[in-house]
Amino acid sequence: MHRVIISGIGVEIPEATISNDELVASFNAWADGENARREAAGQEPIKKSDSDFIVYASGVKQRHVHTLDGILDPERMSPRIPARADDALSVEAEFGVASARKALDHAGLTGADIDMVICAASHQQRPYPAIAIEIQKELGIEGAAFDMSLGCSSAAAALHVAFNLVRSGGQKRVLIVTPEIITGHLNFRDRQTHFIFGDASVAMVIEAIGPKETRPGRFEMLDTRNWTQFSNNIRTNFGFLLRAGQENTSVVEMEGNMIKQVGNKVFKEVTHAAHRFITAFLADHGMTPSDIRRYWLHQANARMNAMILKLALGHEADHDTAPMVLERLGNTAAAGAIIALKENHEDLKPGDHGLICAFGAGYSIGGALVRMM
Repeated sequence: MHRVIISGIGVEIPEATISNDELVASFNAWADGENARREAAGQEPIKKSDSDFIVYASGVKQRHVHTLDGILDPERMSPRIPARADDALSVEAEFGVASARKALDHAGLTGADIDMVICAASHQQRPYPAIAIEIQKELGIEGAAFDMSLGCSSAAAALHVAFNLVRSGGQKRVLIVTPEIITGHLNFRDRQTHFIFGDASVAMVIEAIGPKETRPGRFEMLDTRNWTQFSNNIRTNFGFLLRAGQENTSVVEMEGNMIKQVGNKVFKEVTHAAHRFITAFLADHGMTPSDIRRYWLHQANARMNAMILKLALGHEADHDTAPMVLERLGNTAAAGAIIALKENHEDLKPGDHGLICAFGAGYSIGGALVRMM
């Protein structure tokens, strides 16, 4: 078996931002009009959103978005992203390529050095041709490419696949690309979810090294693990059969088919599942949670992460132990843990252990145990 490292990490964060106050103002303006209609129809009014509620519920204060135009318009409340011709680079592939180039530069490689691309994201722009193959072509990569998705655990699941392919010798270097444009699928008229997500793209290069080789400043991957258990508590029903279930097939109805979740159940069930996953994974390596120098957890909910680590460690974890980027970026789905990794690792010393762990829809959890070289 080959030794495996993460040799390059790239992050692309859009410039445009939306504050809680801006998002709330848009939601409440729409709610005013909707409630007037509901009052006339004798229906229950919609409860308005609130910035303090958002911070308490999630820890998010702002989010970066791929396309700002249209989101804050109460008449639209969705990004306005024009369709492109089939022979033009797609929006998601373009976003992925931006982070992929940074990961390749960080690794000191070019597309010619890569022999596989995995596009692992919670939402794919289309079923086929695979976004990964489009990224592969744009970067001049030979070999193979494919898409995969496991909700917010997608990048962690791709690490599991890439690690085992490279360790076994099946591939030499794998490029994982995670372009998350969640705002295109988010229902900004749903008070429970309209504030959660932001957009970002990340990429990682996974490659083999020699038995005695060292790469200072890079992470050696020691092991990976995935776990899943079916749950409807985080769900989207948007898919190719949606049109077939409607009487008017000329229009695809998005309302009720976009992201939805049962927040209180997700918080409780995923918190305990993630705690069990982390302690069992580490125990299999003769380690305890206290042996981990730094945790890079999924950036979904500040209180959830705090509770998971309190259960695992037996005490509160500070930013140094488990850095958060959620406050300024929102939940960037599968990209979040990798952004936290990229921004918070250069102070680690050789021999320090870290754990990448993401969790979300499925339910699904993925982890990667790494050691600084």
